[in-house]
Amino acid sequence: MAERRQLTVLFCDLVDSTALAGRLDPEDLRDVVRAYQQTCATVIQRFEGHIAQYLGDGLLVYFGYPQAHEDDAQRAVQTGLGIVEAIGTLNMSLEQAQGLRLAVRVGITGLVVVGEIGGAGRQEQLALGETPNIAARLQGLAPPDTVVISNQTARLVEGYFICQSLGTQDLKGVAQPLQVYRVLHASVAQTRLDVAATRGLTPLVGRTAEVALLQERWAQVKDGMGHVIVLSGEAGIGKSRLVQVLKEHVAGEAHTRWECRCSPYYQHTALYSFIDLLQRALRCQPEELIEEKLAKL
Repeated sequence: MAERRQLTVLFCDLVDSTALAGRLDPEDLRDVVRAYQQTCATVIQRFEGHIAQYLGDGLLVYFGYPQAHEDDAQRAVQTGLGIVEAIGTLNMSLEQAQGLRLAVRVGITGLVVVGEIGGAGRQEQLALGETPNIAARLQGLAPPDTVVISNQTARLVEGYFICQSLGTQDLKGVAQPLQVYRVLHASVAQTRLDVAATRGLTPLVGRTAEVALLQERWAQVKDGMGHVIVLSGEAGIGKSRLVQVLKEHVAGEAHTRWECRCSPYYQHTALYSFIDLLQRALRCQPEELIEEKLAKL
């Protein structure tokens, strides 16, 4: 039975695969394509995407089906950037072994109908509508080793990534021109509160006692009495908002703030929170080489 779902669809393709096929023996080509597909699949699995189809050297990936998350658009864009980075790592071994260097293009967009397609012999759950087609067309617009997204996806991930407008583009098979963006890298924002804070937050209501307690503990800390405060509760009740109030309260005073956050995207990456803290403290940029980061450290 078909379902109408809000999906984010990612399409990833290998650049100049025809030329690659002309250079390699078919068995060697198969090994290279398998290595490329496995590299992509590892990143996709980390962000819990669903590989709907392998289309030659292309991959059609869904975020929001069969498993939905509140941040599927972010997961898709993180996956695109992660694939580009992972292919760069794969190239190190390919260059040494075969003198090859791969490049990918990634297109991302997001309402589709997902339904069973095929006959009695073979059936697949595929997304219908123009969304998968748009994702493939966006991929075609992307320069090698870049991620391009539609305006619809850009609105969903606004504030979480730094994007560059590529203007309005006419896409083959799509009736209306689309505003298109290239994703440069992730921003420093880590939560919805971080994004909302740039636009101005609404007043905090009904937390007078909690705010007073935090401010009292801060005053004691300044007098030399160290404190550890554990703030716990169900999701959505305003824990992060309370912390934001304290950050605003101490902003004009001498202090050092170290902020570590766990992320479901990196649950299998040991010490991710501390690595992220160090990279932010050292102001490491995404485009910097490992040697440059080590020099800062």
